Amino acid sequence: MKIAVLTGAGISAESGIPTFRGKDGLWNKYDPMDLATPEAFQRNPKLVWQWYDWRRKLIADAKPNKAHFILADLERKYKDLWIITQNIDGLHQRAGSLKVIELHGNIWTVKCLECGVRYREEKTPLKEIPPRCRNCGGLVRPAVVWFGEPLPKEALEKSYSCTVSAEVFIVVGTSAQVYPAAELPFVAKSRGAKIIEINPEETPITPYTDISIRDRASVGMEKLIKILD
Repeated sequence: MKIAVLTGAGISAESGIPTFRGKDGLWNKYDPMDLATPEAFQRNPKLVWQWYDWRRKLIADAKPNKAHFILADLERKYKDLWIITQNIDGLHQRAGSLKVIELHGNIWTVKCLECGVRYREEKTPLKEIPPRCRNCGGLVRPAVVWFGEPLPKEALEKSYSCTVSAEVFIVVGTSAQVYPAAELPFVAKSRGAKIIEINPEETPITPYTDISIRDRASVGMEKLIKILD
């Protein structure tokens, strides 16, 4: 059975990672759209990196939860299962998943604006803000997709490839409001896939699902196992 799984912030919320618009007292006076843009970085790279340094610390302290581990187990059972994630935290990989497509990049990867090199930078907190390229000394930025930027071509193409061939398309913890990721369940539906949604709240996908599980990710994934069996 070919399975594609689209995951969003809801699957990591149980690991203690706030959603993109979390209500942390230090940062709630900032609109994320004023921080996560190329223009914001050009205007004030130090402020943007201070925000990402805070987020990186939260993610470093977090651990994969039951939903992540169940997906990793399912990947071992169903050899043709791919995870398409909107998350940048890397928790799927830490739980043991190998077939993960990161649509929005990864918070532990940086890229240099001078020489273009990309590399993993896992120090937290960072010793220097903004950090400098270990290759050329140029300014580096998080290798994540910001507002107004296109998704990585390779990741997007692979996501569509997995989507159109899926027999079952599972949506976990996403509000289904950020495109083009939000389009994928509808593409799968048009190709005849069964759509299963796990989310405490209804979303734009809900009316089109074959099975709708109104629970948080960990509980919903436990119910999903029984359905797939």
